[in-house]
Amino acid sequence: MRVFVTGATGFVGAAVTGELLAHGHEVLGLARSQERAAGLEEKGARSLIGDLAVPKTLQEGARACDAIIHTGFVHDFARFAASCAIDEAAIEAMGAAIEGTGKPFIVTAGLAGLSVEGRAATESDLAPPPSAAYPRASDSAARRLSASGIPTAIMRLPPSVHGCGDHGFVPMLIDLARRNGRSAYLGEGANVWPAVHVGDAARAFRLAVEQGPGAATFHAAAETGIAFRDIAHAIGEGLDVPCVSLTGDEARAHFGWFLGFASMHQPVSSAWTQERLRWTPAGPDLLSDIRHAGYFAVDPFAAAV
Repeated sequence: MRVFVTGATGFVGAAVTGELLAHGHEVLGLARSQERAAGLEEKGARSLIGDLAVPKTLQEGARACDAIIHTGFVHDFARFAASCAIDEAAIEAMGAAIEGTGKPFIVTAGLAGLSVEGRAATESDLAPPPSAAYPRASDSAARRLSASGIPTAIMRLPPSVHGCGDHGFVPMLIDLARRNGRSAYLGEGANVWPAVHVGDAARAFRLAVEQGPGAATFHAAAETGIAFRDIAHAIGEGLDVPCVSLTGDEARAHFGWFLGFASMHQPVSSAWTQERLRWTPAGPDLLSDIRHAGYFAVDPFAAAV
């Protein structure tokens, strides 16, 4: 199978690309520069130079392949609403390009905001609609395509997809702790984050695309929920700084725009995904990775691509 992968040089997309190549698939990876394109081709993939904000290029890649995995996202949290709008338009453009073809199309979405009172969220739970507070529209855009007759699967990822080279939320927390001289959690720190090792996430994408076209929703979560307090303590130990509980103005000053994510309580289940895809996560757990996967380099974003 020839698979078009957006975000193919990013943390998750690179792992997906490697997983597909290792299992005999061909990959056409979207790259923003000639340098990144060359890196893809060294791994055995083909490259398409383009940008998520250029629908014509995305449609070209989608039409040229047998399946599409959309892992790309503009991680600019200073312009988060604009990044979400670009993502939504990209999903719609690729969907339109494959209408009537029956090609598998997998869209990456987040588990953020999928809280359900009193239990872990499951794959059948609907994501909240985009809002000013959280404008990401990946989930809703994919569902609109499915409703219009373009079956589109959704792969929901936890707030922490971890492993060597991670430049997501855990490195952001490490950076905050380094700059503030202390690691922190809110209140009792009992709110939980689900997590998955990047290799396990990549395998879930590969298994999903091999199932063929469909409108299923998957949860690539290996751990139902790790207490945020434990994450903060692991970071404090790694940096050799105090770990403290914060509330009110102190918490807002420490976390800034990240406060909403730091307070997120997000237990999730992936039981249906594991059964449907025959997917058994095997990678290290989040706390082990924080301690042993190189998260405390001088520059926590040195591996960002």
